[in-house]
Amino acid sequence: MLAEYWPVLLFIGVATGLGLVLLAVGLLAGPRRPEAEKLAPYECGFEAFEDARMRFDVRYYLLAILFIIFDLEIAFLFPWAVVFQQIGVTALVEMAAFLLLLIVGFAYVWKKGALEWE
Repeated sequence: MLAEYWPVLLFIGVATGLGLVLLAVGLLAGPRRPEAEKLAPYECGFEAFEDARMRFDVRYYLLAILFIIFDLEIAFLFPWAVVFQQIGVTALVEMAAFLLLLIVGFAYVWKKGALEWE
């Protein structure tokens, strides 16, 4: 029974070994030129200049949440497009309703000014 797991164990071993070898080669052969700019903390598009618990503008979070929502809704189109020829006209009407709802939501968000950045 253990012989059935041999290919899986071999794959895990080879993958681990290859990963370690590539890390070692990168550490040994890679350039090392530490500079102040390279070692400085960087996040969210600007340098950290205050305490880590500083306040962010709410619009940043709102824009991020809206991006995630619309991005996930668009992701529903890919599986539908793959099987479009097998599912027929009913699915076409349902996807049109879904896209109409998406466009109405996008227009509402745009009209409210949630996508504006001052």
